[in-house]
Amino acid sequence: MQILLLTAFALFAGLLMTRLFVKFHLPDVTAYLVTGVLIGPCVLGRLGVPGLGFRTFDEVESLSLISDVALGFIAFAIGHEFRMSALKQTGRQATIIGILQAVTATVVVDAALIATHFAMPDLLSIPVAITLGAIAAATAPAATLMVVRQYKAKGPVTDVLLPVVALDDAVGLVVFAVSFGIAQSMLNGTVNTTALILEPVMEVLMSLVLGGAVGFGLTFLERYFHSHRNRNALIVGSVVLTVALSQLSFKVGPFEFGFSSLLVCMMLGTIFCNFCPLSDDLMLQADRWSGPAITLFFVLSGSALQFEVFSQPSVILIGAIFIVARSLGKYIGARFSAELAHSPEVVKKYLGITLLPQAGVALGMCTTAYRVMGQEGVLIRSIVLFSVLIYELIGPSLTKMALTRAGDIKTKPKEIVNRRQTQLKEAGKPVPAKFDR
Repeated sequence: MQILLLTAFALFAGLLMTRLFVKFHLPDVTAYLVTGVLIGPCVLGRLGVPGLGFRTFDEVESLSLISDVALGFIAFAIGHEFRMSALKQTGRQATIIGILQAVTATVVVDAALIATHFAMPDLLSIPVAITLGAIAAATAPAATLMVVRQYKAKGPVTDVLLPVVALDDAVGLVVFAVSFGIAQSMLNGTVNTTALILEPVMEVLMSLVLGGAVGFGLTFLERYFHSHRNRNALIVGSVVLTVALSQLSFKVGPFEFGFSSLLVCMMLGTIFCNFCPLSDDLMLQADRWSGPAITLFFVLSGSALQFEVFSQPSVILIGAIFIVARSLGKYIGARFSAELAHSPEVVKKYLGITLLPQAGVALGMCTTAYRVMGQEGVLIRSIVLFSVLIYELIGPSLTKMALTRAGDIKTKPKEIVNRRQTQLKEAGKPVPAKFDR
């Protein structure tokens, strides 16, 4: 009963908050995140009323299954954007930009934090600086996709953005593995070079193979079902199965191999969209089912943000440097790589702004550092939590702004607005001053 009450309360609170935020022309994802913060342990949860907000972070964690499944659907939807017909036009751009902007962000953050170390040696160490630089490479695909879908963004920036965000996950894993290995060697004096290279590469390859295998299985089975209801159940089952399998890990001698759930589900979507002729129609059906789960995902993400990081001045200072340096790195890297790829001017100008959101992958990386690096890991975790809080709250609005100025988000034609106003008047309903969608 407690879990069901929390689920219902989080869902209704998030939906109601969008009615307020639409008046300020802010994305739904921002409303969900703010809702999560307000009903989380740091605000409403402090009242200690059962079912009225999350009283502890353990209660938030109790609904993590919903978050895992929702993230699987988000990754599946991003993978569905990897159509071979579209990649023939944007694949080269996305590959160049996806790799170079991630590496540039790492280099810029490394430089800024290492300089901070030499200016204030007691504030942070070089291993911490290097690890944070690697975490800077990661971008959150969930918030970006939500903004694109809510406003039906379509254009040159969006065409490149979604493949870049998907590729960013794989690049980030490799960059983090190398940088984190260097940081460990500086702390401990030893490092397993083979594991440093082999484990992240195998994680990427194994994730692609697993996602591809389930994708071909889904495409094969789809032909035996003809109703939308059964096909929708098949897609939902495939995504849930993929999320479950991606939790597996196993050891081979001294090495430990696992999967990236984001990459596995992205590959599932990629295979499905390229080999199933009805994938577009079936994706619309799946989106209707997964919508509430994705709403809960963002509300829970907001509830998991911890305000305690604001109590540490050193975390705020390093976090501010990290945020500014990463933002510059993403923007400069995206613009420079877009120049190399001969991208349109709007891509050069606005793509970097859309790459700022950061959440799941970065939190996973900082958790690894937290478990291994002792007190240094505690500092890394606090800084990443601080940056995620800032990025998740402002990132979606910046993404919307950039896509609007790039022309990918278009205002509704005047005749459509007038028709909606007329329909509301005839139905005797109030007519808003402006329509946001």
